[in-house]
Amino acid sequence: MADINTLYTLWKEKAADDPDLQKELSEIAGDSEGISDRFYRNLEFGTGGLRGVLGAGTNRMNIYTVRQTTQGFAEYVKEAFPKSPSVAISYDSRNKSELFAKESARVLAGNGIKVHLYRELMPTPMLSFAVRELSCSAGIMITASHNPAKYNGYKVYGSDGCQLTLDAAEIVLAKIAKTDIFEGVKLADWNSSLSGGDINYISDDVCEHYYECVKAQSIHPDICKDSGLKIVYTPLNGTGNKPVRTILSRIGISSVTVVPEQEYPDGNFTTCPFPNPEIKEALAKGLELCKKVSPDLLLATDPDCDRVGIAVPGDSGYVLFSGNEVGAMLLEYICSERTKLGTMPEEPIVVKTIVTTDLVKAIAKEYGAHVIDVLTGFKFIGEQIGFLESQNEEERYVFGFEESYGYLAGTYVRDKDAVVASMLICEMAAYYRSKGISLLEAREKMYKKYGIYCHKQNSFTCEGESGMERMSEIMANLRSTPPVTIGGLSVMRIDDYKQSFSIAPETGAKTVLTLPKSDVIAYMLPDNASVIIRPSGTEPKIKVYFTTTGKNRAEAEALQVKLADDFKAVIGF
Repeated sequence: MADINTLYTLWKEKAADDPDLQKELSEIAGDSEGISDRFYRNLEFGTGGLRGVLGAGTNRMNIYTVRQTTQGFAEYVKEAFPKSPSVAISYDSRNKSELFAKESARVLAGNGIKVHLYRELMPTPMLSFAVRELSCSAGIMITASHNPAKYNGYKVYGSDGCQLTLDAAEIVLAKIAKTDIFEGVKLADWNSSLSGGDINYISDDVCEHYYECVKAQSIHPDICKDSGLKIVYTPLNGTGNKPVRTILSRIGISSVTVVPEQEYPDGNFTTCPFPNPEIKEALAKGLELCKKVSPDLLLATDPDCDRVGIAVPGDSGYVLFSGNEVGAMLLEYICSERTKLGTMPEEPIVVKTIVTTDLVKAIAKEYGAHVIDVLTGFKFIGEQIGFLESQNEEERYVFGFEESYGYLAGTYVRDKDAVVASMLICEMAAYYRSKGISLLEAREKMYKKYGIYCHKQNSFTCEGESGMERMSEIMANLRSTPPVTIGGLSVMRIDDYKQSFSIAPETGAKTVLTLPKSDVIAYMLPDNASVIIRPSGTEPKIKVYFTTTGKNRAEAEALQVKLADDFKAVIGF
């Protein structure tokens, strides 16, 4: 890579297409730290694509890094699909998202690739759907999911509608590395490409078929119509507003109140600096509205509408459910009701990530389902659906989810889908209401049946160059000096997914882990307790996941706090 100051000078000379970038470059003149942070590396392209802070430089999301990435991706697509290659594109509400989508389209058109672009912002799952529906070679989604407003991102999908595989991502990365960011990009004219048919807007028929596929996942299609269910919904200024309200209307829910401050697209997310339904603060406006409206359920989807969080009325205000709890409850509802209706497939399959609750295994056992554990990232759940499809057994897939509020029923898309999840959550609430049970009561019945599982995730921010180094040091130290106990509990087994082995510290016995390599370490403790740590692939954070069990919730939560306090000291925070 060229000298940082040389790069800075080159960008001042060449980056003339975006006045915002020129202004930023002028403002950091003489600021060695600011220049270094923008140019010390190229924004990393991984299996999920790109994600980074908006701004000028090789380590930022801007039209030049997007064009360069798209050029490399275009070359991959043309090699993999030499006959009539095509790519679907969607984008969310973030700052510059529409611009990045159109710039990506121009590069693809410049490389002779047909483009199918949504006319307006659409959720990530609708991009996955369009790839499959239009028989595209690949897909691009411009989004940074639930990251703060200063971020944007670029996710890439294969022809199966699933995020790009590890092997394919390596090929794309190599092609990007060979592309000069200013001189190596083929760029078509927008207007002539649109009028000439090289860039096409996706028709409403595609959206309509998506809604039909979502609605087909309903188990009790008519249960919501007469339920009287009242919903407060917030799309958190993102893409979910139209799709979620459309599907709720179609299943018969007429009382939906949308949080007014968060109804329409706003890339600055002025009322929710962290537009992540996992975080209570992101639901603050929705919870305020609940005090006035008194709904049966609060729904919140993230900006690209692939995650959904909920809150329900309790004795002392609205109670938030975790992603693990919602996923487990949906699994229990789906399996129980499909079993009663005789619609469960033979040898049903449930897919979850390794950091997702093992309560899934107890539920699956009850209904004769097989559980597949995969690495963190919904692309690995989508990959399992693809494996089933290749054997004409996709009907065996019953449900898949990850603890970070991502769920999918059905095989019509290959990514998590907050539209279908919102529909099923409302249907589940209506069903339990018809039995005289609230969602809180249904949750307690589930725990009484399968046992108490307590889950908590702690995240530690590690921004910038020094942050990346710190995360690497933490993981290296844990491998060189593994903890013998955590919170007073003996470490019974260590699963190291980067080194692809599992070891029992007491005996030294090793077994091979067959999942793809990933920088994840799991510490298995007595009584189904565990601690799992991994650097985030999408945020400048290191994440730690705690699972504890107990005779009651208080006991499980007390143990979780003990584990968290001890492990925080182990990693030096």
